[in-house]
Parts: sequence; structure tokens; C-alpha cells
Amino acid sequence: MTTKEAITLFKYYLQSNHKQRTIDSYTLLLDRFNAVHAEKLLEDVSPDEIFHFLEDMTRNLAKSTRRLRYAQLKAFYNFIIDRCSLNMRNPCNASLLSKSFRAPKQVPHKILERETVDEMIYNTKRQRDRLILELQARCGLRIGELLKIKASDVSDRTITLREPKSGKDTERAYMPENVSKKLAEYITEKSLQGEALVFPICYSTARSLVRGLGAKLNVHVSPHDLRRYSATYASRNGVPLEVVSKVILRHQDLKTTQIYLGKISDSEAIRWMDNLHGK
Repeated sequence: MTTKEAITLFKYYLQSNHKQRTIDSYTLLLDRFNAVHAEKLLEDVSPDEIFHFLEDMTRNLAKSTRRLRYAQLKAFYNFIIDRCSLNMRNPCNASLLSKSFRAPKQVPHKILERETVDEMIYNTKRQRDRLILELQARCGLRIGELLKIKASDVSDRTITLREPKSGKDTERAYMPENVSKKLAEYITEKSLQGEALVFPICYSTARSLVRGLGAKLNVHVSPHDLRRYSATYASRNGVPLEVVSKVILRHQDLKTTQIYLGKISDSEAIRWMDNLHGK
């Protein structure tokens, strides 16, 4: 099987099983790989050739991007070898490649303290800005999802999210009662109806807003920090991981949720042991 034939087969698989964003990402890689090795038999492409291809394609890019491209090419080979029962070893498994494109070391995220988040919210006088903070910190919304909310998407304690990151047509986010009341009052006060955006601002404005409010407390805060806080706060208060993952963060995989959760300190671990078994 030539490289060109294998890429064509893999693209058919992508079209049937993945969302457009994933397809576009793979297409960029595969088209470049096809331009170099199209007529060569797949098993004749050596690990050294793959190494030089990836080096040329990802030179000066972030380590995470370099790793992504390597992982995508490895997945392509794994799929073709398995689907076509080819008697060959995946060349991407060579130590030269796995070491050169290893995953970057994860830097643990600092999780915001409850007192910090509460103070940010309570010190925010503008109703719109306070709702933005609460929908992220209390409900786990992504800032991009929040800025797309229309008046018709809000119904009692739920928000219908259009075109969510998961690739589904819609998802549903849930609100505590006090937040849902504030949001309903805000929509009524602003006379928002139908397709009107609830928060008609751009991402850069929302990001600057959150950072500015954090700066007043001498804390560096990004919008995503508030979403991460919502998950960690729920987890620390006994909410099952499945609920944190599927309801608050709306992740497809529990492993993704576990990355979000902050590291447990020694003092917190001891507190939980006391709660479970008594002092």
C-alpha cells in the first residue's frame, strides 16, 4: 500500500468518525506528509525520514504542538496497520521519535481559593460582569460558550449551549437557583428576547475584565481559572467525579477532568481522613 492510498483511506475514516476541527488538524499534517511520500510504500518510510519530516514541519513551534503532530502521525499508522492487517511495525514507535517528541512536562495549575473567587464576585458592582464571573465559577461554563448565550437559550435553571466544544449540536449547562434568578432578572431588565446575545462582548474584552478584577486582589486570574475552580470546588465538597465531569465540565473523558482538578495538599488530605474516620 502506498502512502497516498493509506492517507485516502484514513481521511474517509476521519470524515465518518470525527468532528470538523479534528479533521482539519489531521488534514494539514497528512497533506504535507503526502506531498513528500505519496508514491512510496508505507512500510518503506523509515523512522529517520519521519523524524526529518516532523522536524521540518514543527520547527520553532511549541513543544505541545510538536507532540500533537507526532501523536497524529502515530495514530495514522496505527489505524492503517490495524485496519489493513499490515505486517509492519509502526515506525513512529522508534526511540528517536518517542524521545524527540515526548509530551512536555505538565505544570500543575494553581487553583483559586474560594475566598478569592467570592471576593472577586462580591466586589463586582456591574450586574453583567458579576454574572459572567458566577456563570464560570459556579456553573463551569467556558468563556466562549458564555459569550454565545442567547436570551432564548435560558430556561429556568438550564442554559442550552449551541455548538459546544464537544462537537455535539447542543449541550445543557445547569445553574444554582440564585444564579438562575439573577440571570433571569438581568435578561428581563435588559429586555433581551429571542436571538439577542446576553453578553454582547468579545473574548478579549471578557478576558481583560476577569484579569482586571483579579488584579484588584493582586491575583492573576484568567477566565479558564474560574472554570477550573468550579470543578475543583465541587470535587473537594464531595461531588462525585462523574458528576463533575459530565454535568459541570461536560467532558467526554474522565481523564480530562482529572487534569483540571488541583493537587491535594497534605493538610487537605489529613482533613479528609478526619472527616471520613474521625479524629
